Amino acid sequence: MYNKIYKYRWQYLMILPGVVLLFLFSYIPMAGIQVAFKDFQIGTSIWDSTWAGLDNFTFLEDPQFLTVVKNTLYISVLKFICGFPAPILLALLINEVTRPAFKRFVQSVSYLPHFFSWIVVAYILQSFLTLDGGLVNQFIGQAGGEPVFFLGSTEWFRPMVVFSGLWKETGWNTILYLAAITTIDPQLYESAKVEGAGKLAQIRHITLPGIMPTISIVLILSIPSLITVGMDQIYPLMNSANHSVADVLDTYILRNGLQQGYFGMATAAGLLSSLISLILVVSTNQLSRKLNGEGLW
Repeated sequence: MYNKIYKYRWQYLMILPGVVLLFLFSYIPMAGIQVAFKDFQIGTSIWDSTWAGLDNFTFLEDPQFLTVVKNTLYISVLKFICGFPAPILLALLINEVTRPAFKRFVQSVSYLPHFFSWIVVAYILQSFLTLDGGLVNQFIGQAGGEPVFFLGSTEWFRPMVVFSGLWKETGWNTILYLAAITTIDPQLYESAKVEGAGKLAQIRHITLPGIMPTISIVLILSIPSLITVGMDQIYPLMNSANHSVADVLDTYILRNGLQQGYFGMATAAGLLSSLISLILVVSTNQLSRKLNGEGLW
């Protein structure tokens, strides 16, 4: 064993900073899980707080919590259905571009929104969709329609979240698929052309099977997002008008934990969310290995 460690010493040295950061910011903070089972108050130590058992899990009986779970699942499923295949389709389209200069331009334009923070994206949406002076409502008014209060509409909030997520992340998520496509043997395409296969046939029988391992891994890593839809995206767009459909699990934990001081209940809700995410990852990994033999472990 020592010989193997010495042989790959430089590789181990390269991953050492990542391992140290993972230990510091992911494993050590797990000691705070005990807050979910204690009566913790600001000014006291976690270790000195009295045990409360399962009292902090009474939020499961709260009707508002059920509404929050429904909102979370509704938005997350919509984002997953629209967001998972979108980068695959875009990667396939970019791969078919024959002019290198135009291909680089398309990639750069599609990557750019990823570097905008969600606060900036929220301001962009507000400038486009605001009721008074928004560009979209100006077009609607010029077309003879009535202005729509997009930012405060319970009907438009979910489509707005899905669309903004697609615009921001689809281009960036194509990087993995484009990298996977480059590993496919070009001779396979040449052989397919000789056999008379068109572009669609080549994509169906060569490109998609070639990137299927990558698709499987991304699918497994995407499943936990069904529980956490992303507070950084939801919170800047949430207001009193759309609160009934915008309040999700992340904002529920933030509101009860930091704003109202129910640290035990917020930690319990976060712990339950993490356990469900773990179960989903393990189950998806096992299902993926049974279906196509690919998985994270």
